[in-house]
Amino acid sequence: MTEMVYGAPRVVAGDPVLPRWWRTIDKWSMCCILALFGIGLLLGLASSPPLAAKNGLSPFYYVTRQGFFGGMALIAMFGVSMMTPVMVRRLAVIGFACAFVALALLPIFGTDFGKGAVRWYSFGFASVQPSEFLKPGFVVVAAWLMAAGLSVGGPPGRMYSFILTIVIVAFLALQPDFGQACLVLFSWGVMYFVAGAPMTLLIALGGVVGGVGVFSYNMSEHFARRIDGFLSPDVDPRTQLGYATNAIREGGFFGVGVGEGQVKWSLPDAHTDFIIAVAAEEYGLICVMAIITLYGVIVVRSLMRLMKERDPFVRLAGTGLACAFGVQAMINMGVAVRLLPAKGMTLPFVSYGGSSLIAGGIAVGMLLALTRSRPQGEIGDILMRRVGR
Repeated sequence: MTEMVYGAPRVVAGDPVLPRWWRTIDKWSMCCILALFGIGLLLGLASSPPLAAKNGLSPFYYVTRQGFFGGMALIAMFGVSMMTPVMVRRLAVIGFACAFVALALLPIFGTDFGKGAVRWYSFGFASVQPSEFLKPGFVVVAAWLMAAGLSVGGPPGRMYSFILTIVIVAFLALQPDFGQACLVLFSWGVMYFVAGAPMTLLIALGGVVGGVGVFSYNMSEHFARRIDGFLSPDVDPRTQLGYATNAIREGGFFGVGVGEGQVKWSLPDAHTDFIIAVAAEEYGLICVMAIITLYGVIVVRSLMRLMKERDPFVRLAGTGLACAFGVQAMINMGVAVRLLPAKGMTLPFVSYGGSSLIAGGIAVGMLLALTRSRPQGEIGDILMRRVGR
């Protein structure tokens, strides 16, 4: 607790791995992640029994699976958080290559589970969504390319990262999965901005994205249906958005009480995409604000620690991972309150889903590894020395 208040001491070379990890890790962020996972299990107990009964399963079937996959995610998180930045980069390159191949083969071997988008591989006992594992690997690989381009005589890393981004976005749009495509594009844009991109170029890219959105609306029935539903002034109370909106309204400030919510009996995705509606109905605005605060603490603390980082790769990769984590949470909650079109995106560490949990564990493990305290001069000190020369 002392380190959480006063900061971690400087690392001593030759320390054992576990003591060094404990002294250098961001304990506040780690505790917030564990709290989110605990809240996810609590909300799973409230939201998943109706779906289990509908499918003829034991009442806590989905909660048990969430606990199992969540345990795997936490093991992955702790293991990855002990890595050095070089090891994180190597893991990301290997993971990205495997996930990219899996993503490219989805049109041949994938399934849509009746949801209109081919995003998963089904193995009977479980399913895997490659795009979830692609995101953290992509962010680190793109940051590596950009950082290499900042070196004197280095390759045109920003151009290579842009080409890679366009290829991935195209594959995701073909599923179609415009939510993940937007998240990948946003992550790249944030890193590109931190790497020193001119504002005029970013504005131009924003215009291109808008043009692609108009084109997708005219060419994709799946995309157009979701946009039309979002823009419609009236919400059909029999749709998922209608049920979620009503549940949030009914919850009020303190909620209707534990186990008293009704939206879980109507929403087929109450335990995944719309789990925040269950939280709002049964536990009220207080619970929702607590969840938002936990996400905010993780993102803000990570960015504050990265501001002191002098390694451009660590700074770029950490920024991309932190922003992707926070924006995914914002998108999920924004959809539930009808601030954004339906995206089919989970709430990190809270929603049910094996791929989402394990990939999220790897992503935050990378973030914790990159934001660990390391023996180095702060970037402000380095800049001051350069000015004084």
